[in-house]
Amino acid sequence: MASSDLEQLCSHVNEKIGNIKKTLSLRNCGQEPTLKAVLNKIGDEIIVVNELLNKLELEIQYQEQTNNSLKELCESLEEDYKDVEHLKENIPSHLPQVTVAQSWYMKSRLTYGQINDVIKEMNKAVISKYKILHQPKKSMNSVARNLYHRFIDEETKDTKGRYFIVEADIKEFTNLKVDKKFHVLLNILRHCRRLSEVRGGGLTRYVIT
Repeated sequence: MASSDLEQLCSHVNEKIGNIKKTLSLRNCGQEPTLKAVLNKIGDEIIVVNELLNKLELEIQYQEQTNNSLKELCESLEEDYKDVEHLKENIPSHLPQVTVAQSWYMKSRLTYGQINDVIKEMNKAVISKYKILHQPKKSMNSVARNLYHRFIDEETKDTKGRYFIVEADIKEFTNLKVDKKFHVLLNILRHCRRLSEVRGGGLTRYVIT
């Protein structure tokens, strides 16, 4: 055995012996009435420190859960950003001057401004809907959770991977009135190939094209 190993072994044994001596010394001290009160006080303080450590551990767990929630929120916001970018690319800020559309403006006495306002409101409804769909379920309140389940129920195989809204979404997220003029505007958007319809289950789904 090398001398260095022997020295380490001797040091380890001496340390163990020292710890045993300290333990025996403390045990003997505990039997002395004058020191018993001091030891009891130290014991109470150890209990307090242990409770603080337990609270610290719970706080650390809470912070870890918060960090995970923030991470999920960041991922959700990234998805929302992608959705917004997609909508910007696929929903025009104004309608092209198509001949078919122009004849509808003359018949319905509608202006480009009115139609563009409707586009903006429908755009807002689409963004609001898909923001909820991409929101972490843990962070949803009861209203958002009910809307989430309705959105899922309204999906069909024909709308898979496509953005769409229904009249209930327009009423939920915009100030538009779903009246005859509104349906005329939808016809214009269909003629301009900005919307298509998917019907089924008593619902008309307005799909962004």
